[in-house]
Amino acid sequence: MPRHNETRRLPYSPTQMYDLVADVASYPEFLPWVTAIRVRSQSETEMVADMVVGFKGLRETFTSRVVKRRPESVHVDYVDGPLRHLSNDWQFRPDGEGGVLIDFSVDFAFKSRMFEMLAGQVFDRALRKMIGAFEERAAALYSPSASGNSNSSAHSAA
Repeated sequence: MPRHNETRRLPYSPTQMYDLVADVASYPEFLPWVTAIRVRSQSETEMVADMVVGFKGLRETFTSRVVKRRPESVHVDYVDGPLRHLSNDWQFRPDGEGGVLIDFSVDFAFKSRMFEMLAGQVFDRALRKMIGAFEERAAALYSPSASGNSNSSAHSAA
C-alpha cells in the first residue's frame, strides 16, 4: 500500500495554501489525471465530493469527505470507489520567515491487486507530478508576477 510523508517550505501564507488545497472544485483545472469534480455537499468545515480520475484509458470515480480547519489543515477520508482506504492530510503552519511549512501525507490501498501493483510502479513519479502541480498553481495564483491574481476567486471558492 503506497504511503508518503513530506514537508515543504513555500513562500506563501498558510491561508493562501489552505485556500488552494481546500478549493477541490478547481482541481480539474490544474491537477494531472483529475478530469471532473462533483461537489455533493459543502460547508465551511466539511465537503463531500466525487473526483473522476482518468489515466491511459482507465477512468475511476472516488468519493471523499474533506474536513477543513481554516487555515491550519485539510483532511481527506475515503468514502467510496476503487480503493480499500485513503487518508490524505495537509497541515499548514507559518515558517517564521513569511512563508509556510506544509506537512503532507497520503496513505492508500486499492481493492484490486492489479491496481495496487500498477500504482506501486508509478506512485513516486505520479506523486511528484501532483505535488508539482500544486506548487505551480500556487505560483500562478500568489506570486507577485501573477498579474495581481493574489485575490483570485480561489480564495472564496472553498
